[in-house]
Amino acid sequence: MASLTGKVEKEVEIDALAEKFYKLWKSECFHVRTTSPSSIQGVEVHEGDWETGGSIKIWKYTMEGRAQTFKEKVEADDEYMTVTFHGIEGDLYENFKFLKPVYKVAPKQRDSSSVTTVSIE
Repeated sequence: MASLTGKVEKEVEIDALAEKFYKLWKSECFHVRTTSPSSIQGVEVHEGDWETGGSIKIWKYTMEGRAQTFKEKVEADDEYMTVTFHGIEGDLYENFKFLKPVYKVAPKQRDSSSVTTVSIE
């Protein structure tokens, strides 16, 4: 199998308040399944709670018609509105040795939209 290493980063403009989008990924990710119920079946707390940094959550999702899981530890930085998901285990590790998605959100100056920088290492 070929080896792929590095970091992918993309800046995306979203039509949501920065604080609301940050809170969604920091402590309300159980709402994400409502945006794409055919792909994301849910997320549950495995250890800790929805609010505390270092809590472990398990995602249940479907990829290419196959039910899969992803276990992660979540860390948030309120000052910089950054949420980091440290991948622990799951079906993705059949193809990857390491996975760390990071969301950093910032408000735009003149309206209610935001800019989110998404990076995956």
